[in-house]
Amino acid sequence: MRVKKIEPIILRYPEPNDHDAARMTVLVRLQTTGGALGWGECIAMWPEACAAVAAVIREGLAAEVTGMDLRDLEAIRGKMKARTWWYGEGGIASMALSGIDMAAWDALGRESCQPLWRLLGGRAHDSLPAIASMHMNRETPADNAREVARHVGAGFAGAKLGFGKKGLSPVGGDPDYDADFVAEVRSAIGGDALLMVDIGNGVRWDAATAIYAANRMVEESRIDWIEEPLHPSDLSGLAELRAKSGVRIATGEREFTPDGYARLLAGGCVDVLGVDPGRAEGIGGFIRVARMCEAHKRFINAHAWSTAVTTAASLHLSIATPAAWVFELKPLESPVQHELPETPLWHQAGRIHADNAPGLGVNIRESVLRKYRVGK
Repeated sequence: MRVKKIEPIILRYPEPNDHDAARMTVLVRLQTTGGALGWGECIAMWPEACAAVAAVIREGLAAEVTGMDLRDLEAIRGKMKARTWWYGEGGIASMALSGIDMAAWDALGRESCQPLWRLLGGRAHDSLPAIASMHMNRETPADNAREVARHVGAGFAGAKLGFGKKGLSPVGGDPDYDADFVAEVRSAIGGDALLMVDIGNGVRWDAATAIYAANRMVEESRIDWIEEPLHPSDLSGLAELRAKSGVRIATGEREFTPDGYARLLAGGCVDVLGVDPGRAEGIGGFIRVARMCEAHKRFINAHAWSTAVTTAASLHLSIATPAAWVFELKPLESPVQHELPETPLWHQAGRIHADNAPGLGVNIRESVLRKYRVGK
């Protein structure tokens, strides 16, 4: 049960959930001596970052890990950490490590005929509420509210509204406009649906603006959390916001290491940690952060907004920790969510389950992989 070969694969694909923008990622295909295939993903996004991640894997980490025993995943992680120590604690190095770590866990599950959630110690949840993770890109508040209501009406348990994204919407430009818009969405979806607001990288608020807007949104619209309301390095601002608002604060999407998440928890500035296993040291990194969240009685939320590989890994990880609360899905059909896997992951009546298929449970269509591959 040893690693035989590791290959990075760069993909470029159109994303309907991002106003049809072209997006990129790096998949990792790991072959074992027993003939199993494991899949991982590195959420590198930009062309130069994807090329760099692929080079780190191809020219460095693959050789380090080849021949190692899959049953000692901690040794594999340690070997990669030692190799990347000189040139990265985060960033490109962490994303490269993430993809290999994820693929190794997948391969181990397939070799041992165990689903990932079982390898992680068993289920903490039978299922989780599925929320539609959406970018607000329609021209008017009414158009956006109708779209959110359509997805909730089709079965989602709620929605997360992404501000400052590509498209026609001015949402994210003015806190009063934004608060009024969120109230319109709440009216459209009803009082029982979950509702999260993702301020995100496209909006730059200061602490005073965030406090004002967050309090309006929670009082008028009963939002469940506000995400990335300030720059992630503004720990004092986030702590002030958390102390002076009545809403949960979510942040962490742009962290890379368990140590980075530990600093957020120590700063008393977060209720929900957003963690992407495709950038934050893979399965091993996510589960370390989940244990911190459990100890601090905080929530963890998987950032699974890429291909079906990361979605599957995020689902198993979320099912395996009591710190998870909800699970995000892209609501519009996407090439890498619905075309790439043989069986797309989807919710049933607003809840999503992880089944008993070995590893991540995702089998990749090679014809689709070739269709979107860069440098074939």
